[in-house]
Amino acid sequence: MIKTVIKWPNDMVIVFDKKGEQVPEYQGRYGVVRESILKDAPLDTVFANGFTEATELRKVSREAW
Repeated sequence: MIKTVIKWPNDMVIVFDKKGEQVPEYQGRYGVVRESILKDAPLDTVFANGFTEATELRKVSREAW
């Protein structure tokens, strides 16, 4: 279900499924949603901390996220 997880500089998290649709139950403040995302995210989930200046995802490892 979880495909991409993006943490913004303001500590808000947005989550997308494999269809590119938002998954509201996993979205919110990082400190609130972090554990449930890490528990439920498949191994191929893409984790990111925002975007680069070239508008590409700033990908990070699951552990660094």
